[in-house]
Amino acid sequence: MGPPRIYYSLALLYLSASTVARSASHRRQSVPTTLPGNWSSIGCYTDGNPRTLTGATTVDTTNMTVENCIAFCDGQNFIFAGVEFAQECYCDDHIENSGVSAPITDCNMACTGDPAESCGGPGRLNVFWSGVPPPALPSIPDSIGPWVSLGCFSDNVGGRALTATPVDGQVSLDTCTTACFNAGMPLSGTEFADECYCGTAIINGNGPIDISACNMVCAGNSTELCGGPNALTVFNFTGTNLPPPPPPVGGGPTGVTAIATDLPEPWAYLGCFVDGAHGRVLPNEIDNTTMTVEMCVDICTGTNFSISGLEFGVQCFCGNALIEGAVVAPDPNDCNQACGGNATQACGAGNRLSVYSTTPNVTIFPVPTVQNDSLPGSFVYQGCLPEPPNARVFPWELILTNNNSATACLGQCAAFGFTAAGMEFGSQCFCGDVTDVTAANVTIQPDDQCDNFCSGDPIHVCGGENRLTYYAWEGPTHVWNKPEVTGRYEFFVPGVVVPLIATLGINGKVAFLEKVPSQFQNSTGAYELDLSLVDQFDLAWREMHVSSDVFCSGSVILPDKGARILNVGGWSLDSTKGVRLYTPDGSAGVNGTNEWEENFSELHLQKQRWYPSAAVLPNGTVFVIGGETGANASPEPSAEILPTPEGGGDTTVFLDWLNRTDPNNLYPFVFALPSGNLFIGYYNEARIIDAGTFDTIIQFPNIPGAVNDFTCGRTYPMEGAAVIFPQHAPYTDPLEVLICGGSCPGAGIALDSCVSIQPEVENATWALERMPNARVMPNLVALPDGTFLILNGAVQGFAGFGLANDPNLGALLYDPTQPFNQRISFLNNTIVARLYHSEAILLPDGRVLVSGSDPESGVQPEEFRIEVYIPPYLATGLTQPSFTLTTANDTDWAYGSTHSIDITLHQGTTDTARASLIAATSSTHGNAMGSRTIFPAFDCAQNGSKTSTCKITAPPNANISPPGWHQLFILDGPTPSHGIWVRIGGDPAGMGNWPDLPGFTLPGV
Repeated sequence: MGPPRIYYSLALLYLSASTVARSASHRRQSVPTTLPGNWSSIGCYTDGNPRTLTGATTVDTTNMTVENCIAFCDGQNFIFAGVEFAQECYCDDHIENSGVSAPITDCNMACTGDPAESCGGPGRLNVFWSGVPPPALPSIPDSIGPWVSLGCFSDNVGGRALTATPVDGQVSLDTCTTACFNAGMPLSGTEFADECYCGTAIINGNGPIDISACNMVCAGNSTELCGGPNALTVFNFTGTNLPPPPPPVGGGPTGVTAIATDLPEPWAYLGCFVDGAHGRVLPNEIDNTTMTVEMCVDICTGTNFSISGLEFGVQCFCGNALIEGAVVAPDPNDCNQACGGNATQACGAGNRLSVYSTTPNVTIFPVPTVQNDSLPGSFVYQGCLPEPPNARVFPWELILTNNNSATACLGQCAAFGFTAAGMEFGSQCFCGDVTDVTAANVTIQPDDQCDNFCSGDPIHVCGGENRLTYYAWEGPTHVWNKPEVTGRYEFFVPGVVVPLIATLGINGKVAFLEKVPSQFQNSTGAYELDLSLVDQFDLAWREMHVSSDVFCSGSVILPDKGARILNVGGWSLDSTKGVRLYTPDGSAGVNGTNEWEENFSELHLQKQRWYPSAAVLPNGTVFVIGGETGANASPEPSAEILPTPEGGGDTTVFLDWLNRTDPNNLYPFVFALPSGNLFIGYYNEARIIDAGTFDTIIQFPNIPGAVNDFTCGRTYPMEGAAVIFPQHAPYTDPLEVLICGGSCPGAGIALDSCVSIQPEVENATWALERMPNARVMPNLVALPDGTFLILNGAVQGFAGFGLANDPNLGALLYDPTQPFNQRISFLNNTIVARLYHSEAILLPDGRVLVSGSDPESGVQPEEFRIEVYIPPYLATGLTQPSFTLTTANDTDWAYGSTHSIDITLHQGTTDTARASLIAATSSTHGNAMGSRTIFPAFDCAQNGSKTSTCKITAPPNANISPPGWHQLFILDGPTPSHGIWVRIGGDPAGMGNWPDLPGFTLPGV
């Protein structure tokens, strides 16, 4: 039994939506060069456990920028500032804890407040320096006057080692020892950079630990170290003039009123509770040396909390429930420390909380435990896993400030096909694979090291400090097949230009179009390759000509008698309205004479369109949609029909959803559906529209992006590729759309998934399958056996000039007949980078022609070489089957008509033979315009034979297969014949008689 089909649902997201700039203006985020004062970038640095920058820190999930982080650190008088994981800011006066320089490409996440800026990455910091020489490294002095260092001590082993004490100003070793002296306490301890504690003895089982644990710079003195997480820098007073400690204050026999009663309704005193036995019982802390009960209640009310708690006289805590197994103190008079701002009120005490609430019935959650049941899918708890030094175990992080839990985190990771997950620091969720744990070389630690409660589930554990509550998927998961026969790339022919559109014509030749003006001298912008002459370079190429700039236009093959190639749109000025036609002519080894035809004064689109899509509709007309009005110009969120309807006036239809999603929706995916309606995929959305009115019939859930970013897209410039699954007679199965690859705003993190949907089933939703590697700018090619070749593109970046330099050199095969999550196989690799402006098309002999790559980056070359990929079905040495039409020239098929062919097989018999129809397709920018695969009804007279007369029944109507030209193949098992062209459905719109205007040759219908 195959793995379960996991349907995507948008469960947990944390990054705000951001927009990628348009086309040639699309630029990968960069480090700003104009910075405040003398601040400058010093590069990308590693970060991990412990931190590279250990001073002050802040997080901003919506507005973090390099400038904001620098301002924060500068305001704290630090000389180094670092931004990490898009939203985190760290400060220090030194590069600490073995932080080392990393490749600048590792810092590849866009700032949440400015997608054009780099804000580090997972375990990586963009670091900036003020220009001020670093001070001496912070240290712990041997003594401060009569105070002598005792070293570093543990805290919170069985409770606090010392009692918290307010200080005047920011915490430093000096301010804390002064505060303890004034309190009459001989022991002073500083912790977590800005906390001060005093006492007469180290209590609750705490004791000396390694000095390296006290590694945090004092908030009030950057030359000193003030403890660390659960670690105290301890000093002992050795003088003789220590004053006596002040008497305790509060309720009880002293007669001091401990409980505040004059509070806004319905606030009232709940009781004195133990704090810190297992952890904080209220999670949100605010300190103030003038704290009162009224102040704390006001703070909690203002932040929408229903419970307030006061401790140590100066600390205020807020929450909506008591957590960590909170219990009432054994003696109600334990809460007897005077409030800092009102000595007649009690504000808790050491490890005691004076708790007030808006209701007497408060929720008290037990000490959190590991969630072991009711887990999503097949996840099973594995243990408490440490992070490796200066790195992360898992690559994908979500910050779930208020809603982290095992259910939420694991559910999100499962929805995106990850086999391992973990929670950390209460609010962090990480996704990855079991192989990541092996690669990190870390081992399970005792469970008590993971002791943080989940931000969205306080009864369960979500890791700890640099500790992951780790789960692994133990059920069926994705399988990436490694077949013995993978096929191969072969060099095919030298090119003459770097094309951006490739189209196979019915003359058996490939028409290439190149942007104008070309980078290369003497280019005419259009060329045709004779596949029969590739061994004779001087004869293989025919020079052709276009009148205007076809840069980033779109093409389809018309259903007319001549199978004309229609090209629409372009780059600038009149070109953006261009309508160009070419009727393929000539034959193998014989040049044609036809040229591209265009006459702007007589025929043009109604709207300017750069990056449009085109599709033949079931009625035989051409649907043109989207684009922009020119290079990096305003959107053109509309659709129109060719031929333009009669009657004059603007007949285009405005599409608000394209307007809203510009510029991330260019070259939208368009497929005709069996209902006669149209499926449109654009950016991260999809819908069905009426093919006549273009009104929306249904909008689907958003297309899944990355596990931690729903703003990723699937169309240009975050370019993926799309096809529809093969349709099989009798055509009763729901049609299914497949989209593979894409990218994310900001850093251009490419997507490693294919998603599919059956748009015409009730409550249709997306299913997600992981690819073995990430890919942006892929091509998807329909093969005669019903599989799809995935190739070309990059592992990071965007479509556009200079926006992706790291090629994905491996090809994959997607087989829809295999079980879900087992459909992808590894194929072979190339040595040729195929990046922006790469194409791939099926040839009549079953090979795939691979061309183009126009990155203009200075890193990867402009690619002239043309390759072919030999799919596995041609790599086994088997003889291809052959066939002839029983009736010569029987290539014009009506819907539902039956046609005879004579076949010859070499491996199998007619019992296993099949026929397939591959629609004429034009390839550009990952969009295979016109792509469709049909397996028609096929029946042979001689069963079990290697030769026979067989009958093929054409598809029944234009909704199943819009009118047009198809390559007909016969399959002997998996091995295809050579294809021949047949037309199905005729030319119902009379396109062959259009445009009846000067400058155009009409082939007829």
